[in-house]
Amino acid sequence: MMQLNVWGGAGEHGRSCYWIGNEQTSILLDCGVKREGSGEYPLIDPTKVAELDAVFLSHAHEDHSIAIPWLYKLGYSGKVWTTRLTAQQLPGYYASWEKHVKQQDGELPYDETDIARIQYVFIEDMAPPQQWIALSPTLRMCWGRSGHMLGSIWMLLEIDGKRLFFSGDYSEDALLLGTDRPEAIIHGDIPLDAAIIDAAYSTDTEHQSEKLEKLFATAEGILNEGGQLLLPVPVCGRGQDLLMLMRQRFPETPIRAEAELIQVMELMIQHASWLKPGMEQSLTEALSNECFEVIHNEDQRQRLLHEDMANSRATIWFTSDGMMQSPKSQWYYEQLRTKSTNGILLTGHVATGTRAQRLLAMSEEERGCQLKMVRYKIHQGLPDVRKMTQALNSPYKLLVHAPKKETDALLKQLASEGIEYLLSLQPGDTVNL
Repeated sequence: MMQLNVWGGAGEHGRSCYWIGNEQTSILLDCGVKREGSGEYPLIDPTKVAELDAVFLSHAHEDHSIAIPWLYKLGYSGKVWTTRLTAQQLPGYYASWEKHVKQQDGELPYDETDIARIQYVFIEDMAPPQQWIALSPTLRMCWGRSGHMLGSIWMLLEIDGKRLFFSGDYSEDALLLGTDRPEAIIHGDIPLDAAIIDAAYSTDTEHQSEKLEKLFATAEGILNEGGQLLLPVPVCGRGQDLLMLMRQRFPETPIRAEAELIQVMELMIQHASWLKPGMEQSLTEALSNECFEVIHNEDQRQRLLHEDMANSRATIWFTSDGMMQSPKSQWYYEQLRTKSTNGILLTGHVATGTRAQRLLAMSEEERGCQLKMVRYKIHQGLPDVRKMTQALNSPYKLLVHAPKKETDALLKQLASEGIEYLLSLQPGDTVNL
């Protein structure tokens, strides 16, 4: 009997990892980590790793990718199917995670030799989006852009006669990145055997436009007081959207961004097929017109921030650490906390135990500067999950990427609307397909 084993990712935010297989064949979808302490890794069954026929990776973010080398340590010798852009970004994520683990006095469950053994196959070289690829006599797949970050994809897989949809991290709301809607290939009259669906924002009903108005109003309140506004963002993902959106909304305000964020913009231009129509031109114009001052080194960073603060010159700063764990983010905070008019604007998930989470828990007096949380939408909320679950004809629709309590609340709401076959699970659970 074909089974789906949740090794991580359902009932929690992080360590996405799903085993699908039977006695003859098996595959793994993602293998990430949860950023708590020195890391919480998937509940991998070591006896099943060496027998895997394939591993599929939806995108480069650490909660989907970081434990991939551990599979090779445990005996996997096959290939990792992903996009070229995802593979290109992974060395940076592995290096960043290693640094984080060392800062937490932890140990990695793998080493550099395991990272070096990873064998990638680039899905986009095999077939364009929404076309089937035969990987073996018992395994086929189809893929599309998921709109979450550069190189991120959803997957439709056929394994030993069973058909499964995996949304990966999915969004149709990005400013820059394009999305291939899976409904174009998965019609309601085409049955699936299971679907794993991004439901990270659970019962959140706000549309992106509403979130942006809140975000802009928050930013405006800090800038109007002559404050410095810091947006800590991931290296690749919502940061590039927010850079462009802030430039549009505050055209007269200086915007300073760490070099790695601008480098991803340049990468987007080089791979324009991942962008929405017109966005290649918008990015090219923004960079050629030098709309952003690029921060290349510590001396430049210190000089400009001290000048801006001394002159009460309202400025927007972007740094590449969404949870503020890095020494660089700590430095920014130590400077900003000297004036209550300065502010930090968090726009995404904040894991337990991170510096961002600890700052959120402080009073403003204790913190020294303002700290606001306004989510920018790069996952699915209730309206999006409703739309996707209604479009998919499947006896099992597993809602993932959010804490169990929040997923239960989402399931209850959707079930009250007549949507059937929904599942809210947690690591260690199994579904017989």
